[in-house]
Amino acid sequence: MQLENKVAVITGASRGMGEAIARAFAQEGATVVIASRKQEMLDEVMDEIERAGGKGMAIATHTGEQQQCQRLIEQTVGTFGTVDILINNAATNPHFGPILDSEQSHWQKTFDVNVMGYFWTSRYAAEVMQRNGGGKIINMASLAGLYPGPFMGVYSVSKAAVIMMTKVLAQELGRDNIRVNAIAPGIIKTKFAEALWGNPQLNTQYENKNPMGRIGDPQEVVGAALFLASDASSYINGDVLMLDGGHSVNGF
Repeated sequence: MQLENKVAVITGASRGMGEAIARAFAQEGATVVIASRKQEMLDEVMDEIERAGGKGMAIATHTGEQQQCQRLIEQTVGTFGTVDILINNAATNPHFGPILDSEQSHWQKTFDVNVMGYFWTSRYAAEVMQRNGGGKIINMASLAGLYPGPFMGVYSVSKAAVIMMTKVLAQELGRDNIRVNAIAPGIIKTKFAEALWGNPQLNTQYENKNPMGRIGDPQEVVGAALFLASDASSYINGDVLMLDGGHSVNGF
């Protein structure tokens, strides 16, 4: 039970990677607080977690809004007393195409959720962790934050910002015993990434370039998240863990 007696907040947890991480954390003994915009979807996941013996709470949260990020952390502390682990996983990508065709609204929405949402949840969780002697913050970045993703220019820029935010927070919070790291997946077979893996041409190009010859599965993100959330990574701070089957050796 690697995470026994820990309280973990996981955003974007109603499906995909966030859901897989929440289920695994609960199995490892953590109390999981799962968040996304739709309460109904969250409730379905939490019901299944509880039926499997896990415990936690589901809180509908739009992480693109500061007050809702604050409320998420405050309700977690009010119910369970603390926040030990924060997984910033919620994301959006309203624009798919050449970056010069993007609109101001695409940039605003993407950065509100992918960057500012990560910042606000990190800020409020870090305040709790500082009072309680430490914690772990894990930001879901992307291979696209290091190498421009095809037709994902705005998203790529936002994930590059997440990587730098991770490093800045690691530098500033390290002496508070708060470790801040990021996971940078390649293409993972989730609903969110379906525009990529669901496109036969793009999927084939990616698989042909990937040393393992395939895209990833959400369950393959779980081990990295467990490692960074557990004591096994106690001296890892400000790192970006690539999770892409070796795809990054060839760029995107």
